[in-house]
Amino acid sequence: MIVFGIAGWSGCGKTTLIEKLIPEFTARGISVSVIKHAHHGFDLDRPGKDSFRHREAGASQVLMLSNDRWVLMHELRGAPEPTLEEQLRLLSPCDVVLIEGYKAAAVPKIEVHRPAHGKPPLWTDNPHVVAVATNAGIDCPLPTLALDDGAAIAEFILAHSRLAT
Repeated sequence: MIVFGIAGWSGCGKTTLIEKLIPEFTARGISVSVIKHAHHGFDLDRPGKDSFRHREAGASQVLMLSNDRWVLMHELRGAPEPTLEEQLRLLSPCDVVLIEGYKAAAVPKIEVHRPAHGKPPLWTDNPHVVAVATNAGIDCPLPTLALDDGAAIAEFILAHSRLAT
């Protein structure tokens, strides 16, 4: 299994890039999962729904399913956030796991960098950044990839992982 990160500052286009990468991989018959790390709280549920009421009543886990999908919501209730390794073990087997966020995780990653955002690059201080996807010319010792070229970025990930097809 390839585990590869997509990192960058908020609003730089990480999610948009992942949206481009997933069909590039699946068109090659490569199964993809995504782990998205959020630095802020989130809730997929809505007040008033049964599952929300179950969690509010104190359930540690609520599993919802239908003919189309299932989701397992796990309340940490003060427990520490699971490590990336623990999260990877929860996923069903797949060929590629794309990690959005986790800037400091010890996995190879592509930084999404837009100089116009005025944020400093991550690659200067992060040894796990192996390439930069950007929409502008930048002075960088790492491979730079066109941010809008999902096919080239997918190929880079595969080649870097030594599983190029």
